[in-house]
Amino acid sequence: MKRALLVGVILIAVNSVGQTQQGDIHSSKTNLSGTPASSVGSAGLPSEQTVNAFLRKMFGYQESLTWKVTSIAAARAAGLAEVNVVFSSPQGQQQGKFYVTPDGQHAVMGDLIPFGADPFAETRAKLAASQTGLAKGPADAKLVLVEFADLQCPGCKAAQGTITRLQEDFPNARFVFQNYPLENIHPWAMLAAKYVDCVGRNAGDKLWDFMTQVYDHQAQVTAENAEQKIPEYAQAAGVDTAAMSACVESPDTYVRIQKSIDLAKAVGVTSTPTLFVNGRKVAQLVGAPYETVKQIVQFEAEDVK
Repeated sequence: MKRALLVGVILIAVNSVGQTQQGDIHSSKTNLSGTPASSVGSAGLPSEQTVNAFLRKMFGYQESLTWKVTSIAAARAAGLAEVNVVFSSPQGQQQGKFYVTPDGQHAVMGDLIPFGADPFAETRAKLAASQTGLAKGPADAKLVLVEFADLQCPGCKAAQGTITRLQEDFPNARFVFQNYPLENIHPWAMLAAKYVDCVGRNAGDKLWDFMTQVYDHQAQVTAENAEQKIPEYAQAAGVDTAAMSACVESPDTYVRIQKSIDLAKAVGVTSTPTLFVNGRKVAQLVGAPYETVKQIVQFEAEDVK
C-alpha cells in the first residue's frame, strides 16, 4: 500500500497508531458492549448522528474523504466517551480516535495512555494472566514480548524482520505470538489463525516455520484458495496436516482465538502488528528504525532489573 497520509485527518484527528500503510486496523461494527453503533444513545454518550455531524463539519471540505463510526463507548478514563472512526480516502484507510467530555462540548484528539510510576503494570498483568499463544524463550524470563498479529496482514509480514532481530539480540527474552485476525478486512485470516493455534499446540516450534511459510507466500493466498494453500504451507513446515484437520474444525479452537481477540481489545490493540514489551505498547513496528525499537526493548530489559 502506498505510504500516503490523509492530510487533515493526520493533523487534526487521527491516532497514527492505526495507519494501514504501517499495519492493519481492527474495524468493528459494534461498540465495546456489542451494541451496534447506530443504536448508541445512552446517557453520557454522544449519538452517532452527533458524531457524524461533527465529523462532517471538521472534514467535509475533503471531498474524497469518507468515514465510518465503528464504536461509541465509555472510555477507560471515567466520564469520557471514546469514539472510534475509520477514515477512507483514495490513499487508504486510517483509524481515528477521539474522546468527548461529559458535557458534550469538547473533543480531545489522540489516545489515552496509562499514567503513574509504573504505567504499564496493569497491561503487563493482563497479558500475563490471559495470554494463550505459543511462546519461545525462558518461561521465567523477566523480559516478555507479546506480539498480536494477523497472517494476512501485510504490515505483520513486514514486521517479521524486526521481530527476528529482536529474538537474536535478546536471547533471554520470552516471545509470545497472539492471534488477532482482522476478519472484517482479511477473508482468510481466521483460517490462518486456526492453523496457528493448532500447529502451536500440537507441533510446537514448527509453528514459527509455518508462519514464515505463510508470510513468504502471502500474496499467493486468496479467499478462494486459502483452504488449499494454508494446509500446504503447514505441510511444508513439517506439520502432519491430516492430524490438524479435526483441530482446525473444532469449536474449541475458535473459542481460543476469540479469547486472544478479547485480550487484544482489553489491552488496547487497534492495529496489527502490535508489540508489547513488558506491557509497554509499541504499535509502530513497520517503518520505525530498528535501533529505535531495540532501544525501547533494551530500556525495559534494564529497567526490570
